[in-house]
Amino acid sequence: MMQDAAVMTFTDNLAIYPSLRDRAVLITGGATGIGAAMVRAFARQGAKVAFFDIDDTAGEALAVELAGALFPPVFVPCDVTDVERSRSAFVEAQERVGTVDVLVANAANDRRHTLEEADEALWQRLTDINIKSQFFAAQTVAPVMVQKGRGSIICLGSTGWMQKNAGYPIYATCKAAVHGLVNALARELGPSRIRVNALVPGWVMTDKQKALWLDAEGEAAIDRNQCLSDRIQPEDVASLALFLAADDSRMCTGQKFVVDGGWT
Repeated sequence: MMQDAAVMTFTDNLAIYPSLRDRAVLITGGATGIGAAMVRAFARQGAKVAFFDIDDTAGEALAVELAGALFPPVFVPCDVTDVERSRSAFVEAQERVGTVDVLVANAANDRRHTLEEADEALWQRLTDINIKSQFFAAQTVAPVMVQKGRGSIICLGSTGWMQKNAGYPIYATCKAAVHGLVNALARELGPSRIRVNALVPGWVMTDKQKALWLDAEGEAAIDRNQCLSDRIQPEDVASLALFLAADDSRMCTGQKFVVDGGWT
């Protein structure tokens, strides 16, 4: 997948974090969008990356694209809403990249829905992907990190609920809950030097967003509400994930880090 020339220019000039070299990184929802940008970014740092996704085709394509990396990322097909499958995939990932140092709980689904049309099945599906998967991913990696005496868990949030957006009340509920999860785990895991933070993107220009939701009205809203006029790219979010994973952020935990161009 070719990146936009402007994106390639700014990513070529970004920081290298020596502490990430050889670190084992697990990224959920890593085949497309923000997740794929993170896979590329961590691979560029010389990290040993494993990524989960339900999209086999995109996951395999990304693995092929990055086959020339110092440590080629490992794709493990996985539906993260299936807790038992996620745990077995975690074991498989560790066998291939080593015991996990960093978890990026990125998998999400921002399917649009109204209060009226939401039923129990939709509630279950969206809460499974948007908050349950993060909780159980953290639960799975925590013992390994406790044994190491260090680690970084990065949970993906969203500014959508902060802006009081309509159109996805279940998704908004889950993304608000991410902050409660982060605060609780930061306190519980802090004695083992495990840092837990929320990485909170604004409206990121992924292929999905541009294809499904971005229109002239949306462009106008971005121009009106963001302090910075540039469009947020997946790579902008990945850059902050690198910082939160690296030793440079060793005293940052229980916090939310927002990448939204100044909207909120």
